[in-house]
Amino acid sequence: MTRTLVVVGHGMVGHRLVDRLRTMDGEGTWDIVVLAEERHPAYDRVALSSYLDGKSKDDLTLAGSDLLDGPGADLRLACPAVAVDRTARTVRTAGGNEIAYDALVLATGSRPFVPPVPGHGLTGCFVYRTFDDLDALRTAARAGRPGVVIGGGLLGLEAANALRLLGMRPHIVETAPHLMPAQLDAGAAHVLHQQVTGLGLQLHCATATTSIDAGSDGTVRAVTLSDGTVLEADLVVFAAGVRPRDDLAATMGLDRGERGGIVVDDHCRTADEHIWAIGECAAVEGRCHGLVAPGYRMADNVARQLMGHAPEPFDGSDASTTLKLFGVNVATFGFTRPEEGQALEVVFAEGNTHYAKVFLRPDTGALLGGILAGGTGSALTLGSFVGRRPPPDLEQLLLL
Repeated sequence: MTRTLVVVGHGMVGHRLVDRLRTMDGEGTWDIVVLAEERHPAYDRVALSSYLDGKSKDDLTLAGSDLLDGPGADLRLACPAVAVDRTARTVRTAGGNEIAYDALVLATGSRPFVPPVPGHGLTGCFVYRTFDDLDALRTAARAGRPGVVIGGGLLGLEAANALRLLGMRPHIVETAPHLMPAQLDAGAAHVLHQQVTGLGLQLHCATATTSIDAGSDGTVRAVTLSDGTVLEADLVVFAAGVRPRDDLAATMGLDRGERGGIVVDDHCRTADEHIWAIGECAAVEGRCHGLVAPGYRMADNVARQLMGHAPEPFDGSDASTTLKLFGVNVATFGFTRPEEGQALEVVFAEGNTHYAKVFLRPDTGALLGGILAGGTGSALTLGSFVGRRPPPDLEQLLLL
């Protein structure tokens, strides 16, 4: 008997779930209905800045014609879900349609966080999340003029690269002492700082934004920082993090985490046995994960469960990530946030161009993870050694 799965959201993680389930479901056990809020099918949000560097929307689209036109999946674009009746097991869309489900997966993702600083709503302020956001940036950008990015994490660096591709002169403002504070230590960040400033980016770390200031025409003209610096700016891009989109769960009576997100167990299942949550909207054991790799593992896990396979507990300790912008290589792999006494830290460095730190188990010497910056080895190659003792030529692998 065919059952109906409703997936709310068609971002990268929601698409991964659909793709994996269709691959596994050779017998056609599930009819899948995907309710997408955006008018575009799922696209590679990680590579979004390449949309301003010659790539088209089609180039970045993840969904093939088999999903868009094939049987077994009904993708409804610009059709957000607005309510769920858990008793009747139905989802209501913004258009008023009701869809019955046997299983429901919430993959609603996140929304950009805009700090409530004075002037944040002025004309000339943008976020960096969707094709529409980048189209608006492209229209507003003026070559040779300054633009300010609020936030120096992965998203902030992507946004700064977007401004650079549009011919602007980017400034990055980060409240932490260095860029990518969630992923890098001071040593790796130093290599990153040296390389990006050499490409013309202006960095303002260990300071915050006090206000976005308007010109006589009411549009953005400057940004004032907490250290007293005033930056001339034609536009401002907020890339200061994201917040999980858990609004729908609140109307359904599902628990939300202390810092937001739909509370799920380590199998990504909510308190309702028919409902899962995956990706940035899911608070697994109370913690949200803002990277795509953990979201993909959640999607794979839930696909297996829907096909009747025994669930595998989600392990969120691996927050591997890679940045390849401005010709700069920065990566993390495995476990990079050990508590005191949990790992032995070993650093390999050469000047301002090569930096690598690895974390080893104190008892067995097994590799737990690492941080790489500059001219170092491949995180993919090094990640293959996680969980076992690294080879004797580890230094050669790290510092090519």
